[in-house]
Amino acid sequence: MRRRPAVVLGASGLVGQRMQQRLANHPWFELAAIGGSAASAGKSLDEIPWRLEQERPPLPQVQVLEILGESFVKELQTLGIEVAFSCLPSDVANQIEPVLVNCGIAVFSNASSFRRELGIPLVIPDINSEHMSEFNSSKGMHACATNCTLVPMAVPIAALRQWDVIKVSMRSEQALSGAGWKLLEDEDARNGYPNPEIPGEAEKVVQEFLHVMGEGGEDGIVPATIEVDVKCQRIGRRDGHQVFVEVEFKQPITQQEIILALKNHDWSQQLKLCPSTPLRPIHLVDEIDVDNHLWSDGIQFSSSPLPSQSLKTGMAVVVGNVQVKGQHNLVFSAYSHNTIRGASGGTLLLAEQAIIEDRIPER
Repeated sequence: MRRRPAVVLGASGLVGQRMQQRLANHPWFELAAIGGSAASAGKSLDEIPWRLEQERPPLPQVQVLEILGESFVKELQTLGIEVAFSCLPSDVANQIEPVLVNCGIAVFSNASSFRRELGIPLVIPDINSEHMSEFNSSKGMHACATNCTLVPMAVPIAALRQWDVIKVSMRSEQALSGAGWKLLEDEDARNGYPNPEIPGEAEKVVQEFLHVMGEGGEDGIVPATIEVDVKCQRIGRRDGHQVFVEVEFKQPITQQEIILALKNHDWSQQLKLCPSTPLRPIHLVDEIDVDNHLWSDGIQFSSSPLPSQSLKTGMAVVVGNVQVKGQHNLVFSAYSHNTIRGASGGTLLLAEQAIIEDRIPER
């Protein structure tokens, strides 16, 4: 398969650098350009501080282009860029993503700017891959990944859709890296005392959950009708979002049935061909160990991951502490890597889905 020239929009942030890391050896995309702020523009990648725990992989010797500069789009066109991975703050994404789409560049966004907008699919591929039918329709080649906290909550619930969900309650414990590299360098946060408040997070999770669990209609996605209560908080862990969930079902359930459904949840045969698809979407364990269960490929855990070489590692959702209460209620906890599955890896998987489904025309 031909490697398509791609730009990462985000030179110095955690998600942007995760995306650079994942594209370093990607078989389907070639990292050909980096877009950044005016402060980063003109610098080589070696001059940009590397903020991830793994060493910087070998990356192209390119200079950072200024995303909001007058010549940015023309420079991308000169380079033959076909795909853009947006790892931008919402205010910048609002300005540049539609411009790139209108120029024929396929945009896959981790930003929240266009989530749930009509004609722009918001997709978790192992839940609502069919929503990608909106891609390259009324709003062009533009797709969005979800909020990172939604992934560990929604994937296990979607695996149980053979029963009707009435109500979901979720409490999150979210890692420092979810707020960016500056919080990782905050002394109070590093000592385990971050500000626990995450303004607007719970509302995003609820809205996006109902959207990805919804069904397509004539006027776009019809959200699911489920009662949802969400409480989100930041804690002092570097990476990994953990959620504690209770689900009420209409039909009676048993422990054995739930365990079997979680184990049997799988990818479509087509999505299994994508480089970032983990071996299993759910890695089921008795109890979650946040120190040792962060990097899962769906079958095994890694203690020394190499994300630039192993695209599947860190992409599975770990589910544990599963317990049926009474006849209709289930409690479980789930855990996923927020900057891998919840951000750069999930966004990259959307682009891989678009490729495997022939949604991006050849040039």
